[in-house]
Amino acid sequence: MDDKLSIRVNVADRYYPLKIDRDEEERIRKAARLINEKVLQYKKKYVDKDIQDFLAMAALQYVIQLLDINRKVDDQDVSKSIREIADRIDEVLMEKE
Repeated sequence: MDDKLSIRVNVADRYYPLKIDRDEEERIRKAARLINEKVLQYKKKYVDKDIQDFLAMAALQYVIQLLDINRKVDDQDVSKSIREIADRIDEVLMEKE
């Protein structure tokens, strides 16, 4: 059985038909809502710009946030690896004594 769901998502006053997994619907609608909220903020702040400018700025802002999150995760992974290596070195040194 095909467990796909057909939905229409509104992004910046345009509707996009999507065929998605049912368990993705809430996440996709939330993403569209966040984009629309960000676009609306830019519309209110910069009245003389085009919708394309607002979408570009929203995309840029969200990608910057994503990069920051990824960097933090990478930093945590590196810190964890260093701790594990240091612990292993300590174990080896303790065995040698």
